[in-house]
Amino acid sequence: MGEAYLNSDKHLVLSAAQGSQAAFVALFHRYKSKLYGYTLRLTGSEMLAEDIVQDVFTKLWADHASLGSVDNFSGYLFRMSRNHVLNHFKRMAHETAIVAEMFREGEPGNNNAQDMLAVREVEEVLQSVVDTLPPQQRAVYRLSREEGKTHEEIADLLKISPNTVKNHIVQAMATIRTQLRRHADSLLVAAMLISLKK
Repeated sequence: MGEAYLNSDKHLVLSAAQGSQAAFVALFHRYKSKLYGYTLRLTGSEMLAEDIVQDVFTKLWADHASLGSVDNFSGYLFRMSRNHVLNHFKRMAHETAIVAEMFREGEPGNNNAQDMLAVREVEEVLQSVVDTLPPQQRAVYRLSREEGKTHEEIADLLKISPNTVKNHIVQAMATIRTQLRRHADSLLVAAMLISLKK
């Protein structure tokens, strides 16, 4: 068996599928930098890119036996990473939509005083987090989420590129998501109060 084969993706993948940690570690070191660069371009966030790379390899090892059926490991790996990025943004959009729905339900005439108090609590937490964002990131977030402007419109207003706008939004949402988790208990109580309409 030639050295080239022993160092090939196919051999390493088959060995990893059989439980070889050494082969899996070799694959990790072979692809981690490429994968990080790829996810960084997709997300615009160093922290998020690192998390996704770690998550992808953790899940691969957890289900390493299934690697034996993978013909193109590189393609499989990058496709899996892209799906992780898409799922992250879908989840983020869903969480933002929940908060937005809470705000809508809290409009005058729709709820009682208790509901309004709960909505105000959520809004205060969100606004306090937004206020801590760097100035330009905060401006981009508010123009996007509060005024509904497109990336192109924001880029034109602030004289920056649409890609910079995207990066600011990604980073702002990552910060907001992290901070909202720290207030999870109070936000959960607020959400429960809002849902009790009968």
